[in-house]
Amino acid sequence: MDAKHAVVLLSGGLDSATTLAMARAEGFLCHCLSLDYGQRHGAELSAARRIAQALGACEHRVVFLDLAQLGGSALLDATIPVPTEGVKPGIPVTYVPARNTLLLALALAWAEVLGAHDLFIGVNAVDYSGYPDCRPEFIAAFEQLAHLATKAGVEGQRFRIHAPLIHLSKAEIIRRGLALGVDYALTVSCYQADAEGRACGVCDACRLRRAGFQAAGVPDPTRYAVCPE
Repeated sequence: MDAKHAVVLLSGGLDSATTLAMARAEGFLCHCLSLDYGQRHGAELSAARRIAQALGACEHRVVFLDLAQLGGSALLDATIPVPTEGVKPGIPVTYVPARNTLLLALALAWAEVLGAHDLFIGVNAVDYSGYPDCRPEFIAAFEQLAHLATKAGVEGQRFRIHAPLIHLSKAEIIRRGLALGVDYALTVSCYQADAEGRACGVCDACRLRRAGFQAAGVPDPTRYAVCPE
């Protein structure tokens, strides 16, 4: 392919929308991939479709993989409450076992089919909730796996896993996105957003998002089911 093609993981949240905008700004033709994994905040998938269209993705696909059959996370099991008392040390119950490993594996498979060698993921190791699969070490390890586990890699093609947000604060991410024309009103970050995509305002994701807009000094466009204090 003459043009630069990339697979971009698009959840529908603030970080992945910014990542897509950054990939487009680098001149990539972006094939966006979202995962319907049985998450309780399914409204993020509708947001992903809106974002892909708004930011000029050349394609957007949603893959279904029901991780709720395995459970192990408050995002998959409605009997496990989503924490609402504020971000605390350690790995929270909203961690979905091996989710980013599965997401990158699917993105890698599609990239190999497309003949693309660039994958984008919006993980962040600064303003995050303690997830082990958001660390630079994980990204580096998966990139090495990509070279070992694929036909393209064995034949000498080099895959690159781009994680452009990994060392940025939430405020820095928001400023980058706004500069690239991201409409954050389209995004859904809340772990327990309602069917209309309105945020709860008290889960970890909502708290980090709201603090990011405050630190960036820009209005928060998030739609809340109940206005947070």
